[in-house]
Amino acid sequence: MEFSIQLSAYYPDTQYGGKRLYQDMLEQAVLCDRLGYDAVSITEHHLINLLLMPAPLQFAVKIASVTEQIKIMTAVVVLPLHDMRVLAGEVVCADIFTDGRLMLGVGRGAFGFEMSRMGVPLDISREKFDESLDVLTALLTEEEVSWDGKYYQFEPLTIQPRPMTQPMPPLMMAVMAPEAIYHCTKRGLHILTTPLAGDHEQMLRQAEAFKSGKNELGDAGSDLTLSLSRVAFVAKDDADRRTKTQIANDYYSRFDNVFTGPGIVERGMVKPLPRKQTVQQLAENLMICTPSEMIDKLGPYTEGGIDRFILNVNFGVNQLETLETIQCFAEEIMPHFSNKTAATPAFNLV
Repeated sequence: MEFSIQLSAYYPDTQYGGKRLYQDMLEQAVLCDRLGYDAVSITEHHLINLLLMPAPLQFAVKIASVTEQIKIMTAVVVLPLHDMRVLAGEVVCADIFTDGRLMLGVGRGAFGFEMSRMGVPLDISREKFDESLDVLTALLTEEEVSWDGKYYQFEPLTIQPRPMTQPMPPLMMAVMAPEAIYHCTKRGLHILTTPLAGDHEQMLRQAEAFKSGKNELGDAGSDLTLSLSRVAFVAKDDADRRTKTQIANDYYSRFDNVFTGPGIVERGMVKPLPRKQTVQQLAENLMICTPSEMIDKLGPYTEGGIDRFILNVNFGVNQLETLETIQCFAEEIMPHFSNKTAATPAFNLV
């Protein structure tokens, strides 16, 4: 099993400043690169202070400029918000500018507030996503592509330059429902998923759906991978675990608002709302624990067939502690699941 850090910028205090926010993400990426993580991932979101990254491909190029070998995954680019004729060229450039380290994760969008304000409400985003994905794939793999659909109509054109990575950068589909995971896997797509704050059984259902789809493909699906993201943090002791879990609960009080709630946002700030899930229930489902407990908790993920575990460590903890958990995870936990050995960190954490 490989490991990735999700650079999901969380911005609860706008006084912190956008430059400092993204500098933190870059500092995390550099440390991950030195410590042997397989990838870092970037989540596209607009107009809100949660998971804030309105320019994922630009940020991927910036990360590549300060790192040496780590893969850079978009998790995800929200296709319905883009014109595929423009995005295809941007993807090709990002693939070139990252020296082939780009992994293109795509999705339909998840937050109603964001999608409606951007002119693509969720009730049409699935339909537009499906057509957009077909258009993007055609543009990246074929020449002289024409289209006559509901959302795209254009005469023959060829995206230039052509993709450096042939036939195109690795394409990953973001999907959560087990049935949808199964069908997307059968289409020959790599899968990005998450149980969010769900329980262990949800993860197993997602993994089993991927396995079923991959098995039906036979040899054609042998290279497909399943990447799974969830909030994870290395705690020093029980008191630290409780503190971090409470911070995570505050994060989810905003996340739930825009994901399944009313979407109350004021001046770009997502309002925290009371949660149905208790803090204790959240603690049982998240991966906030000591190193030895983390090793035990990750065992079923390996057994379930997860190829890449993506740690979301950016849920409100300060930067120093976040860097410490990235380093601790690489040195004390990763060696139990990966053949890679943690390298000397970029700097000493004090």
